[in-house]
Amino acid sequence: MNIAVFASGRGTNFSAIARAIKKGKLEANLALLVCDQPNAPVISKAKRAGVKVALVKREDFASIEDFENKIIQHLEENKIDLIVLAGFMRILGPQLVSRYQNKILNIHPALLPAFKGAHAIKDAFDYGAKITGVTVHFVDEKMDHGPIILQQAVKIREVDTLESLEKKIHQVEHKIYPQAIRLVAEGKIRIEARKVKIIAQKAWPK
Repeated sequence: MNIAVFASGRGTNFSAIARAIKKGKLEANLALLVCDQPNAPVISKAKRAGVKVALVKREDFASIEDFENKIIQHLEENKIDLIVLAGFMRILGPQLVSRYQNKILNIHPALLPAFKGAHAIKDAFDYGAKITGVTVHFVDEKMDHGPIILQQAVKIREVDTLESLEKKIHQVEHKIYPQAIRLVAEGKIRIEARKVKIIAQKAWPK
């Protein structure tokens, strides 16, 4: 399976996925990084890992349709089977979502449907929630929506700061995102009535 990671920032989830592949925990080919920010640290991480980079800047295109058509061109040229959103700070348009229906994954730092949006960790912390977590889901036409593949809870303790909570959330992200990708890559996912059914899940290698 050929994977394209979409990222706009540091690329910590990109690195977690690359490590899982290198260690043999995830049998997939990390074929492409799609990035919209020329100064994003994830670009240098991809180059060090030997992953091809497609830099596609929104401001270079007259419309979102033209922008996404260029991305689709890169995806087709690299025979991409699965898109993995990892801190890509743009909402995908309907043409890209429909073209790759049930082939786009996203990771969200909360237990969806709670705390949707770009500031989920801070929102949960400011709200005073006792438990938050991480969700991996398929992407559909709505923001932070779509069939859920995996979730893991994270307790918010009284001693936690926003920074310590962010660290705990990211640790869980780096653990469960490669696991979710493996389920899809191995054909262990079935979507029935917009809900995910996992078939014969294997234990994650230590």
